[in-house]
Amino acid sequence: MRILNLKNLIFSGFLTAISFTNISAQDAWINISQDQKIPKLLELKIEMSEANKIGDRYKIQLFYGDNNEASEVFKDYESKHSYPAMIDYETPNYKVYVGNFRNRLEADRALLEIKENFPGAFIPKPKRR
Repeated sequence: MRILNLKNLIFSGFLTAISFTNISAQDAWINISQDQKIPKLLELKIEMSEANKIGDRYKIQLFYGDNNEASEVFKDYESKHSYPAMIDYETPNYKVYVGNFRNRLEADRALLEIKENFPGAFIPKPKRR
């Protein structure tokens, strides 16, 4: 019981001492200096995000095989759909990918449209970068 009273007495004395001091956060000035490289890095990050070079993104895979067939699938796809497509080379085969979707829901919606013309299309698990 005495310990609790002693702790309360010390705490109330501390609060009283603080209340008599005139401390104000508005009296101090804060100067923030920014490195000159930060704006350049932000621009680079924006460019990489727009070029889809960072982050986990979902893509739809249409084809996996040799170069000639991949080119034909790519041309056939571009004549029927508007999502951006690309041919990627992974030794020893070529893959045709469609889109660069932020989440699985967007990719699934596009997959429903694409499956009408390309029934073998699927969404592979995105790679971490």
